Amino acid sequence: MPRQEIIRKARQDKRAGKSASTQAGEFVKHEIDKIRKGKHGARSTKQAIAIGLSEARRAGVDLPPPRKGRAKKATRRSAKYAYEVGQGKRTPKRRPRVSRAVEKVLKKEPRSTASRSALSKQGKRAASRRTAASRSATARKASRTKGAKARSTASKKAARTRTRRRS
Repeated sequence: MPRQEIIRKARQDKRAGKSASTQAGEFVKHEIDKIRKGKHGARSTKQAIAIGLSEARRAGVDLPPPRKGRAKKATRRSAKYAYEVGQGKRTPKRRPRVSRAVEKVLKKEPRSTASRSALSKQGKRAASRRTAASRSATARKASRTKGAKARSTASKKAARTRTRRRS
């Protein structure tokens, strides 16, 4: 169960007009933090992200399940159930045995999947599957919903990395 603070941040993102995936990002970040603290591990970076997205769906973030052909049938079904729970269309079944078993398995998984390099690799891989137009459109929307202060910080950071890259 995600902390109320995470849910509050996601709702704040929604009010700011940010996309559902950005709202879900709060849950993913929380999951990555849990792995880094050593509460449990993950088989892959993708799994860590998937756990965060599932929690977001269950908490009511309007993030529909992936379309046919985008993910495995089982993944789509799982995402559909989580989404329905979050939208109040389904009451979740409590399954303590399954929950304990999953927890036990995750505790044995590696923690390195939440490292900076692993996340960077995953991000680059995901971006490479998207078109330039799609990435550009996302960046334009991000600049619209960022706000003056955050935009200023981002431009300063961009300037810093540009000067570093030249030398």
